[in-house]
Amino acid sequence: MAGEQTGRSAAVPFRQFVLKVHSRCNLACTYCYLYAGPDHSWRERPPTVADATVRQTALRIAEHARTHRLREVRIDLHGGEPLLTGPGPLLAQAAALRAVLPAGCTAEFGVQTNGTLLTPNTVDTLGAAGFRLGLSLDGGTPGLNRRRLDHAGRPSWPAVSRAVRLLHDRPDVFAGILCTIDITADPAEVYGSLRALDPPMLDFLLPHANWSSPPPAPLGPAGRTPYGDWLCAVFDLWWDGGPGPRVRVFTEILGLLLGRPSSSEAVGLSPVVALVVDTDGAIEQVDSLKSTYEGAAATGLDVFHHTFDQALAHPGMAARQRGRDGLAAPCRACALVEVCGGGNYAHRYRADTGGFANPSVYCADLERLIRHIAARLDAAVSRN
Repeated sequence: MAGEQTGRSAAVPFRQFVLKVHSRCNLACTYCYLYAGPDHSWRERPPTVADATVRQTALRIAEHARTHRLREVRIDLHGGEPLLTGPGPLLAQAAALRAVLPAGCTAEFGVQTNGTLLTPNTVDTLGAAGFRLGLSLDGGTPGLNRRRLDHAGRPSWPAVSRAVRLLHDRPDVFAGILCTIDITADPAEVYGSLRALDPPMLDFLLPHANWSSPPPAPLGPAGRTPYGDWLCAVFDLWWDGGPGPRVRVFTEILGLLLGRPSSSEAVGLSPVVALVVDTDGAIEQVDSLKSTYEGAAATGLDVFHHTFDQALAHPGMAARQRGRDGLAAPCRACALVEVCGGGNYAHRYRADTGGFANPSVYCADLERLIRHIAARLDAAVSRN
């Protein structure tokens, strides 16, 4: 979630709270930035969150909602793999969080899962409690998910395919599918196989990379904008293909081109309004920063000793609420800045410049995609 476009001096309150309920995962995906990346803080964290940490986090969320008169918050119970605890603890955690919210403030609960542990009972139980469940997939076939393996090297697809069928029959529970782009995979095969699963929403995520740790190189002849080309191919299939799932990265860019604010950290200038509470109560910035260097997401704050308003004042949080003023000079001068927004903050990191004041490592790819979508939109408007 994101707030309105920036151009303000006052901090925008947090509205999305990611509570880590389990700091381990039963998969060992080959591209995982969290467990195979430069930040190893997860090794020192409790595997599961303690009840006392959940209660204190709930009080901090309620305090923040009361201070800023929030009418709605989003709370994501996250991991690792959050379903390693089973549904029971998730229900108890949601109940603890709901119990202390101020009158007039409601909470939307979500779980992002790899799907391997979903059962009919889990879906029914969490659905009855108002949870929405999102799946992480690389495509809709076994071959496209070859990188999503368990710790013994076994494929996750057989279990995940059962999860997809379960959620397909529960559209009230199914939030959608997140897919990290693999440009060695055929975009038509990836999109077609995911569309065939009939999710309500798809989102295609650029692999977390930066100037000091560049994106994976494409196989075959190198292209100047391989990720932009890949996404343009998918966009055309989606745009020309008739009714289908909402594809978030595309609808976000279309909305920005039409003057609407963004609701994603991937594009646009809206301030980031999400924070993470880890299993030990540490208050952190979003997990994507852990793809850059050890400790990049840390704030030094925790829910037992600090308020979320204190987290708002942290330099890392404040930097991501500055909009255009927080971007590198080339980005501020770019004609596409209102739409691109500099791209994902983590993708701007460059060690030899001391930080994030750079264009995205995917700058050329984002320009390719945005200009392509703008051209298709302009052609459609012209015809009408």
